[in-house]
Amino acid sequence: MIDGELTVVGRVVTASNATLVCDAADAAGGEPVRCVYKPIRGEVPLWDFPDGTLAGREVASFEISDALGWDVVPPTVLRDGPFGPGMVQRWIDTPEPHGDRGDRVDLIDICRPDLVPSGWIPVLQAYDGEGEEVALVHADDPRLQRMAVLDVLLNNADRKGGHALEGLDGYVYGVDHGICLHSEDKLRTVLWGWAGTTVDDALMADVVTFVDTFADAVEPRIRGQITEAEVDALLARACALVADPVMPEPRSSRPIPWPAF
Repeated sequence: MIDGELTVVGRVVTASNATLVCDAADAAGGEPVRCVYKPIRGEVPLWDFPDGTLAGREVASFEISDALGWDVVPPTVLRDGPFGPGMVQRWIDTPEPHGDRGDRVDLIDICRPDLVPSGWIPVLQAYDGEGEEVALVHADDPRLQRMAVLDVLLNNADRKGGHALEGLDGYVYGVDHGICLHSEDKLRTVLWGWAGTTVDDALMADVVTFVDTFADAVEPRIRGQITEAEVDALLARACALVADPVMPEPRSSRPIPWPAF
């Protein structure tokens, strides 16, 4: 689906690493598939993620999501492109933004405290640049909760609000997993609303299967994308969640990525 010849059609200029929008040709002559291409040569080195590539971590994150059967991460592969090897991921179409938001609050949002909808979970209260009180909130939505559990397993160091996309198909996808899967605890996320709560039984059943089949069905899929120590740490996180199926509490002095969007 995303293995055809890539044609660059644009660039995401706000991204910190080279991020190109491409069309992948359909070998059967059908419509091309829109995708995101992040060439390895365009990656900005990170001192705290010195091993491997960000592209490899993105691919490993997809393989883990897929092995769980959750499909949170869009199909992602490591392949050659116009600027050399890189990560290629299926593009997610989202609804057009409203010109006037009014009182509408997104699944993850920053809004005035009096505009927080019923059922949304407050994560943080702060003041904006003009001194007005604001709240970081997210919906109590099973689609986001599944993403939050995945982030615990991935040890996601950068779950910003803009990295959760509600597609036109009603599904919620997670993107930008280049700084995941470190062997040290680096969980930074805007989805702390479930901290300290018990993980849903259906999600835990998938995690149990993930652990039970790890050696044969998971490890071969991520081998070479991350280090052996990081593979071992992934399994250890999954086993820890099985032993104590409770969402972790923030443990660092910087538990939320900045900027949050």
